[in-house]
Amino acid sequence: MVGITAEPGRDCSLCPRLAAFRQTWREREPLWFNAPVPSFGPVDARLLIVGLAPGLRGANRTGRPFTGDYAGELLYATLHEYGFSRGKFDARPDDGLELIDARITNAVRCVPPENKPVPAEINTCRGFLSPTITEMPKLRAVVVLGRIAHETTVKALGAKRAAAPFKHGGLAIIGAITLFSSYHCSRYNTNTGVLTTDMFRAVFAAVRKHLDS
Repeated sequence: MVGITAEPGRDCSLCPRLAAFRQTWREREPLWFNAPVPSFGPVDARLLIVGLAPGLRGANRTGRPFTGDYAGELLYATLHEYGFSRGKFDARPDDGLELIDARITNAVRCVPPENKPVPAEINTCRGFLSPTITEMPKLRAVVVLGRIAHETTVKALGAKRAAAPFKHGGLAIIGAITLFSSYHCSRYNTNTGVLTTDMFRAVFAAVRKHLDS
């Protein structure tokens, strides 16, 4: 585990497979971001959203979490609906969108082949997730998107997985943090009906109520 900084360097080599994959795409698409994707949003936010990893043609291309692929369309529309953003989301990092009292990061900061990080990569990158959480002084709520993000966040918060099993719409209190769990807002999940827009909205409605209470 690292844990020295919340953001890996552009040429982070802690996960050889991810570094090699990233280098392949730097050569193939030199104008893409092709680097560990930094967190987006204010450090003093009360809400942190944890996704899985950058999408190849999404955040890996644009350099901003959930920007450039379908998952971002649903996520940012929902954040706007519940007052967590201002400005227009235009799926590009210079669209002027701002997050309000919310921040977004990923469990794994580099794009993995086939969108599937392996356990060693998840464990290594928790060394960046943990300080990301720690550096947020006003943090009260975390939304995790998918089982992998859920499980690594539970560990980053110092709890055991058995204490907070994953389920959509689940809620767990870990220390001073309330953890809200959702299926990932991927196109696959929405196309197959695993996650509906109303199911996703319900999670953020609960978060909004919690933070306003």
